[in-house]
Amino acid sequence: MSSVANTGGPPASVTQSAVPAGQTLKQTKVGEGDDETTVTQFGTQSLATQTALNEAANKQQRLNMEKGAELDRVNAEFFAGQDIRRTQATGAENRLSTKVAGEETRATQRVAGEEDRATIATTGLEYRAGLETAGEQDRKLTETTGQQARLTEAGRAAEERLTVGKRGEEERAAIRETGTETRQLRETEGKQQRLGIETTGAQERLRLGTAGQEQRLTIGKTGEEERAGISRRAQEQRATDLQQEMFRRYKENRDFEQATGAYRV
Repeated sequence: MSSVANTGGPPASVTQSAVPAGQTLKQTKVGEGDDETTVTQFGTQSLATQTALNEAANKQQRLNMEKGAELDRVNAEFFAGQDIRRTQATGAENRLSTKVAGEETRATQRVAGEEDRATIATTGLEYRAGLETAGEQDRKLTETTGQQARLTEAGRAAEERLTVGKRGEEERAAIRETGTETRQLRETEGKQQRLGIETTGAQERLRLGTAGQEQRLTIGKTGEEERAGISRRAQEQRATDLQQEMFRRYKENRDFEQATGAYRV
C-alpha cells in the first residue's frame, strides 16, 4: 500500500504493500490536523498503476507546496498592510494630539495675555489714582503750610510791632524821665553851684549814678521784651515745624501703604 500527505510541509512518504489482485482499493486516514496521513491500498499487479499513483502523489505534494507559499504571501501582505495601517493610525493620532496640544497652548497663552493686560491696566489705574491723591495731598499740604506761614508771619509782625511800640513807649518814657531828671539836675546843679563849688562833685556823681541806673533799667526792660518776643516766635516756629513733620510722616506712611497695596494687587 501507499500513503500520501495532503497538507503543506515536507513531502509525505509513500508506502506500498502487496494486496491480492482484483481487491477494491481502500483509503484510511491516520493522525489529526497537520499530522493527518491518508493511507491508500492498491494492487501491485501493474507498474503503470504504481507510476500513476506516484505522479499523483508528487503532483499533490507540489500543489500543497504552492498553496503553502501562496498562503505565506497572503499572510505577509496582510501583516504588512496591518503594519502600514497601524503606522498611519499612530501618525493620525500623533497629529491630532499635536493639533489639540497647540490649540490648548494658544488658548492658554491668549488667556494669560488677557490677564496680564488686565493686571497692567488695573495697576496703571491705581498708580494714577495714587498720583492724583498724592498731588491733592501735596496741594493741601502746600496750602496749609502757606496758611500757617502767613499766620506765623502775621503773628511775628504783630509781635514785632507791639515790641517796637512798647520799646518806643519805654524809650519815650525814659527820655521824658531823663529830661525831668536832667531839668531837676540842672536845678540842683544851679542850687549846688549857688551853694558852692565844693558840693558840685557830689551832685555830679549823684546825677551820673541816677542816669546810669535809669539807663540800666531801661536796657533791662527792653531786653526782657525782646527775649519774650524771641521766645514766642521760637514757640510758634517749633509748632509749625512739628506740624510739618507730622504731615511729612503722614505722607510717607500714606505713600508706603499705597505702594504696599499696589504690590499686593
